[in-house]
Amino acid sequence: MQIIINNSSMKPIYEQIEEQIKANILNKTLLEDTPLPSVRVLARELRVSALTVKKAYDTLEQEGFVITVHGKGSYVARTGASLRQEEFRKEIESDLEKVVRKARSGQMTNGELKELMDLIMEEL
Repeated sequence: MQIIINNSSMKPIYEQIEEQIKANILNKTLLEDTPLPSVRVLARELRVSALTVKKAYDTLEQEGFVITVHGKGSYVARTGASLRQEEFRKEIESDLEKVVRKARSGQMTNGELKELMDLIMEEL
C-alpha cells in the first residue's frame, strides 16, 4: 500500500492517510480482510507520528472501513455494496456542489445549468 503525504497541503496528515486508504478500499486495491500495516510500521514508513496514523485508523473504523482486533491489528472491513455506493454518492454530491457554485459565480441560471447538464448526459 502506497500513501503519499503532501506536507505543503492545508489538509491534515491524518486526513490524507485516511482518504488514501479509503480510496484504496473503494477501488478494491485493498480487499476485504486485508491486514493494514501496524500503526507503528506505517508511521515509520511515512515519517509521521504514530498518533497521526492512529487517528486515521480510528476514523476509518468509525466510518466502517476498518476493523481493529486488539492484539492482532487492523483489517479492511467487509464493507457492503451499500457502504461503497453511499461513499460514491457523497463524492458525486461534493463534485456537483462545486459545479453549482462555479455556475452561480458566473451568473448562470438554474435553467441554463440544467440545460447544460442534460446536453452532457445525452452525449455520454
